[in-house]
Amino acid sequence: MKASRLLHLLLLLQTRQRITTTELAARLEVSRRTVLREVEALSAAGVPVYAERGRSGGIVLLPGARLNASHLEPPELEALSLAGLDSTQRERMGLSAMWESAARKIAARQAATSTGTSPLRLADLVLVDSTPWFADSEAAVDVADLASALQDRRRLRIRYRRSAESEASTRVVDPYGIVAKSGRWYLVADHRGDGRLFSLDRLAAFEQLDAPVSLRPGETLRTTWAALKDRTEGRGHVSVTFRLPEHGLDLARRILGTRIHDVSDPENGTCIVVVGYPDIESVRQLLQFGDHIEVLAPDAARTRISQLAKVLAETHSPPSS
Repeated sequence: MKASRLLHLLLLLQTRQRITTTELAARLEVSRRTVLREVEALSAAGVPVYAERGRSGGIVLLPGARLNASHLEPPELEALSLAGLDSTQRERMGLSAMWESAARKIAARQAATSTGTSPLRLADLVLVDSTPWFADSEAAVDVADLASALQDRRRLRIRYRRSAESEASTRVVDPYGIVAKSGRWYLVADHRGDGRLFSLDRLAAFEQLDAPVSLRPGETLRTTWAALKDRTEGRGHVSVTFRLPEHGLDLARRILGTRIHDVSDPENGTCIVVVGYPDIESVRQLLQFGDHIEVLAPDAARTRISQLAKVLAETHSPPSS
């Protein structure tokens, strides 16, 4: 019998007190016969656990019997310290087993201290899911391999394709670490002395070099990420004004977020919205609103929207007979 499986069995019983043999077998990924054999061995060793026959029977841990298994091992603590990751991200990082082990110990500890009059836990009322809607983002490199390599604190040679490029190019970077943001992974690194974000979706390959990382003095993963996030979500240098139906404001706030500078009070069913972009070309984003939007200023933004609309119209015009 495996010690880890026995610990799992006892933690499940401490949390639930009574579980059917079939459910235990499924949770432990063994046969019902194996469950009964291990319960018999535990009972012979003095653990107050037994098999109860009948329709409502199952495996039972006597009330008052408590296993002190709430102490967390260092790998479990490390898994819990990355609590913002979703289940898919934990799997890619190789943390799923440690996370589940820690969660079982916490559940057992909570069961030991709860009473019939205890209020509901926040964990029963709040669910956090950091994956984006309709997203199927798959990193090109193994996230766990990259995270392991970063622990050596050495420079990386990467093959990376920028969003506007069709082919990946090679560059040498000094990595701070990786960030999970809205279901996607990013490598945060210095390139030629400047902080940069590299989406793992477009990171084709990486190679560790012999040279140690050379990071900017005083900068860490958190400080560099904060600066890059502010740069990405900043309001930009170009203010674009457009008219939008009042009922489209919720959609605009979801799509544009912090790019919105100002929204006027509704008048005749429409609002005037001001957004900030880093350049005129970024007005492409406003095409998502289709014919519900009218760009008012500046003239360069109106001209670019007109050009893009003409290209779309030509591309989608019916074939000539």
